[in-house]
Amino acid sequence: MVWDQLKSSSFQVNEEMIETLFICNPANAPAKEATRRPVLPTPKAENKVLDPKKAQNIAILLRALNVTKEEVSDALCEGNTENFGADLLETLLKMAPTKEEEIKLREFKEESSPVKLNPAEKFLKAVLDVPFAFKRVDAMLYIANFDAEVNYLKKSFETLEAACDELRSSRLFLKLLEAVLKTGNRMNVGTNRGDAHAFKLDTLLKLVDVKGTDGHTTLLHFVVQEMIRTEGARVSASTQTTPRTQANPLREELECKRLGLRVVGGLASELGNVKKAAAMDSDVLSSYVAKLAGGIEKVTEVLRLNEEVKSRDDAWQFHDRMQRFLKKADDEIIRVQCQESVALSLVKEITEYFHGDSAKEEAHPFRIFMVVRDFLAVLDQVCKEVGRINERTIASSARHFPVPVNPMMPQLFPRLHALRAGFSDDESSAASVSSP
Repeated sequence: MVWDQLKSSSFQVNEEMIETLFICNPANAPAKEATRRPVLPTPKAENKVLDPKKAQNIAILLRALNVTKEEVSDALCEGNTENFGADLLETLLKMAPTKEEEIKLREFKEESSPVKLNPAEKFLKAVLDVPFAFKRVDAMLYIANFDAEVNYLKKSFETLEAACDELRSSRLFLKLLEAVLKTGNRMNVGTNRGDAHAFKLDTLLKLVDVKGTDGHTTLLHFVVQEMIRTEGARVSASTQTTPRTQANPLREELECKRLGLRVVGGLASELGNVKKAAAMDSDVLSSYVAKLAGGIEKVTEVLRLNEEVKSRDDAWQFHDRMQRFLKKADDEIIRVQCQESVALSLVKEITEYFHGDSAKEEAHPFRIFMVVRDFLAVLDQVCKEVGRINERTIASSARHFPVPVNPMMPQLFPRLHALRAGFSDDESSAASVSSP
């Protein structure tokens, strides 16, 4: 080590100067610790009701709340949640003392004790003078949160219902399924998979994994191009007011593709509630409903305890507030439970509508929405790529060929060269092919 390199005679210090400057005490001087006295007397730790750190945390919370102990006590006695929001009640609940601390605070007599309570302890002692104070806080917190919880659950179940309706009624989504089914059958012609009548929606996520002979164009790109062509022609025909001319076929083709791309690219917006439903968790929603229904017990318990102190002037006021809430809450909970049952039933039906059997999806009831959401994200990206490709292709053709452009491109998917004739705009055909 470095200390092994030091020599005892290599450096000398002036010992007298050290004693003068730093006032070294003689060896026989009495230790100062023996004569020290504390500046202020500190109370013994056992005389403190609350742990110092807990008392400090409560004091900080009280400063943030900016309420007096009298205001809190009055609100708890009356069961008044209007003036105190959920945040304040939740903060109060965090201050709840342990059973041992509660006993000490109740038995503490400040007038006969040499130790004074700190502000946090005084606050808790005042609150504990209210019968079953923190059970009231817990029940009132449930009441304060009740409307927000109910509205959240109602909105969630409404979203699920809307998502099921969007999937079932979307003409464009059904047309896309038809295009994928026909494309897959054409590619698999002559095999045991070449005459499929349906497929699981998970297949949609695999379309980008099948690449053409150029190594870049995927099967989804091909399907999107075909959808753009048919949807563009449909929209163009429905909006055309004057007879078509051959004056500028290039411009007509460009406009047709733009119209079709706008329609196909709008599928994600059309299935907006499906994407919202994909972010939900069925277990979480069910636990929220169960928690909402179970929380009523907190209110019934404080009502029962209140019966024992009806001699107090404010007991009747507390009783009336709790009873009014219970009547409203019971009706709301029944409605939420019914809405949950309807929504989950619709989700099961829509899963069976597309997959034929929902038994395998019971562990993840909302999985069908997740699959569609993930596919829509891929579809949106492919639509952007196809749009750029189409713009570049038509712009390049316009510069070099001032004639109608329909060049013979190399067949990216050789088996699909005759597929275009198979796509139909017949809506009834699309619906029948997509049914399980």
